[in-house]
Amino acid sequence: MRSEEEEKEIEATKAPLMDHLIELRSRLIKALAAFALAAIACFFFARQIYNVLTWPYIWVAGPENSKFIYTGLLEYFVVQLKLALFGAAFISFPVVATQIYMFVAPGLYRNERQAFLPYLIATPIFFLLGSMVVYFVVWPMLARFSLGMQQLGGPDQATIELLPKVEDYLSLMMKLILAFGVAFQLPVILTLLGRVGIVTSEQLKTKRRYFIVIAFVIAAVLTPPDVLSQMSLALPLIALYEGSIWSVRMVERRAAADRAAAAAKPAE
Repeated sequence: MRSEEEEKEIEATKAPLMDHLIELRSRLIKALAAFALAAIACFFFARQIYNVLTWPYIWVAGPENSKFIYTGLLEYFVVQLKLALFGAAFISFPVVATQIYMFVAPGLYRNERQAFLPYLIATPIFFLLGSMVVYFVVWPMLARFSLGMQQLGGPDQATIELLPKVEDYLSLMMKLILAFGVAFQLPVILTLLGRVGIVTSEQLKTKRRYFIVIAFVIAAVLTPPDVLSQMSLALPLIALYEGSIWSVRMVERRAAADRAAAAAKPAE
C-alpha cells in the first residue's frame, strides 16, 4: 500500500499530457543535438580515432607489416562516417542517458529514483569494460591468429598475405565491441531482475549449468566463427554470471534488512 507521503509525492509530479509531450520533445532535441555535435567532432578526428583502433593490430604485426587497403573510391570516406557515428554514440551516451533519466524521474517515487540511478550509471561502465576486453585481449588474439595463417611463397605454393581492408577492420571491431558491450550488461540486467523479485540468487545457482551452455551459444552467434573469439566472450560471460549471483544475493540481503527495519519501526 502506498503511504500518504508517497501519494502526495506522485500527485505533485502529475502534469497534463501536452506538458509531457513538450518535455519529451525537449529531451529528444537535446539528446539528438548532443549526438550530432559528437558526430561532427568525431568526423574531424576520424583518422586519429581510426589510428587508435589499429594499435592492437600494429602491436601484434609490427609497424613494418601493418598495411591497410581500401578498394573503393569512397570506401575510406564512408568508413570515416561510420566511425563518426560510432564514436558519437559513445560520447553522447551520458547526455542521452541523463535526458532519459530526467524525463522518467518525475514519475517515480524517491526510493525508485534512488534504485534506478545506479543501474543507469552501471550500464556504460560495463559496456566500457566489454569494449576494453575486445581492445586489449580479443583483438590481439584475433590478429595473431589471422597473421599466423599467412603463407610464404615458394616453388610450389603461392604467397598468401593478410592485407586488411579499412572497412572490414572497422566493421569487425564495431561488431565485437557491440557484442561484448551488450553481453557485459548481464550483471546489470540480472541484478535489476533480482531487485524487482523476478529472479533469486538460488534460482541463478540452480540454472548455472544451463547458462554455461547458453554462454557458448551466445558467443557462437555474436562473435566471428573462430574458437578464440568465442572463448573470449563465453568465459567472461560465465564469470559475469557468477558475479551476478553474488550481486543478487546482496540485493536480497539489503531488501530483507529494509523489511526488518520497516517492521520494527512501528514497535518503537
